[in-house]
Amino acid sequence: MTRAHERRTTQILTETLAAQEGEFVTLDALLTPLRDRAFGCVLLLLAIPNFIPAPIGIGGVMGTMIVLLGLQMLVGFDQPWIPARLRLRPLHCSAVRKFLDRTLPVLRRLERMCRPRLGVLARRPAHLVTGLFLTLLGILLALPIPFTNYLFGLIMLAYAIALIEHDGALLLGLWIVSGAVLALSLLFSNIVIAAMARMF
Repeated sequence: MTRAHERRTTQILTETLAAQEGEFVTLDALLTPLRDRAFGCVLLLLAIPNFIPAPIGIGGVMGTMIVLLGLQMLVGFDQPWIPARLRLRPLHCSAVRKFLDRTLPVLRRLERMCRPRLGVLARRPAHLVTGLFLTLLGILLALPIPFTNYLFGLIMLAYAIALIEHDGALLLGLWIVSGAVLALSLLFSNIVIAAMARMF
């Protein structure tokens, strides 16, 4: 179970937004109270668009951003680096509230399924392994491979929740799944290359 002094991410986000006195809030203000959960929260924001009908190419944009996030974990960043232009850009509180109203019910259900386990796998230096897999999966997501957005989006969503909730057991399972996905992708690409070579 979650320790009593450790508040859920949904609670922190709701309280942070409620504490804003003005009409606007920045991404920096939302992420600062989350401290070491910030990587998971940013990844959550990058995973969600893969489940929303969007113009072709959204996977390329989200995949590239996930690669950058994974590389930051891989080189040992304590917090995700976000350009100041994005981090300090004012966002309408009403728009953020609507976004949270749509996503918080799902996030709360996922929170109930996860809990802090095998904490050593959810912290540095184990972040190196997670960062490596996020980088490689982000590359696959960025490639124009049909019908893969939902699959990779689901994996990214699971990574986000595991990082937010410090669930090392879930991360361990995701490492295994990620390794299998990468191996199958490599095998499939070799088959395609061989087939094309025979054709030409």
